[in-house]
Amino acid sequence: MKFHPRMVVIIFGILILYTGINFYLGLNLMWWLDSLDIGYSSLWLWMILSVFAYGYIIGRIPLSKYIAPVARLLKVLGSCWIYVIEIGLILALIVDLGGVVVRLVGGELLTYTQFFGTIAIVSLVLSMVVGMKNAYSPIVRKYSIKIDKKGRQFHKLNVVVASDIHLGNLVGNRHIRRLVKQVDVLKPDLVLLPGDVIDDSIEPFLRKEMSKELAKLKAKHGVYAILGNHEYYGGHIEQYVQKMKEIGIRVLQDEVVELHDSLYIVGRKDKTAESTGPEGRVAVGELTADLMKDKPIILLDHQPTMFQQAADAGVDLMLSGHTHRGQYVPNHLFTKRLFELDWGYMRKHAMHVIVSSGFGFWGPPVRLGSRSEIIHVTIEFDL
Repeated sequence: MKFHPRMVVIIFGILILYTGINFYLGLNLMWWLDSLDIGYSSLWLWMILSVFAYGYIIGRIPLSKYIAPVARLLKVLGSCWIYVIEIGLILALIVDLGGVVVRLVGGELLTYTQFFGTIAIVSLVLSMVVGMKNAYSPIVRKYSIKIDKKGRQFHKLNVVVASDIHLGNLVGNRHIRRLVKQVDVLKPDLVLLPGDVIDDSIEPFLRKEMSKELAKLKAKHGVYAILGNHEYYGGHIEQYVQKMKEIGIRVLQDEVVELHDSLYIVGRKDKTAESTGPEGRVAVGELTADLMKDKPIILLDHQPTMFQQAADAGVDLMLSGHTHRGQYVPNHLFTKRLFELDWGYMRKHAMHVIVSSGFGFWGPPVRLGSRSEIIHVTIEFDL
């Protein structure tokens, strides 16, 4: 793979910034330990911090199968560190700014460091524990909507949606069993998976035979999925689609399925296909051009964008994921600015839009201010 010189400079700059942040956090940790007069080896401390800091990067490098378990462990540790470095940086900056004020007013800096440094460390650990509980304890979020079209054979449709499962090293068979158990209780007519079913690498999905558990996901009128950006990042789309086909889950790639001559399910390729896919992706208006607009149209599009185009194309219900609602605070502040709707429900003219925060997670197994969720949509049609 060839890199443009500008890309090399950008990557190098990001690595320098990342290293600087980790160094800053390491210094803060040392100052806190010194204030408490706790003995430690600075060499071992920096070695341990380096393993966490660069574990995710090293873990993504293709390595011999004999040391692959070590790489997987490094990737898991590095995933957790993503949370530590982000929230730790915020806490460290707050404590350090307070320390500057204490120094300016002639206060006791040692006592301040001991007290507020301890509060910062405890807050970081407790928030991570609570966040991990939220990540692995998905809830069911219910919506009831009315589509002003005749459903023909369907007067009411019970739909379950699970986006962004991110099956990989941290989300595995146990989490799939949670999904299957919760879905079974809801007795769905239809199960829809709007992208990012697997994380970047397909290797854990195959090695742990996750398809066997995913095959237990059942609905009266079938289970349908689409591709998310992470399926494209992994680069094993054909293999993934075939594996899903073997367990009875159809992955729609710019395709339309008509259920019982009554309604349409339109599944789009992810937006990533516009730049990486050999065939790009078809505009939503082209996908619906030949459909009978008096029948309900449900659109699956992984990233919650182009609402106006979907509404203009005659879509009645658009289902998306991707944002994770930021996954943990304060990231939700960014997703709210980036997307017209980053989570929840809205109307775009006559079209209903639902964006899920996702059933799984990416990176750190943490959710704060955002829950892992299953969407349960009850759709009523005109009689």
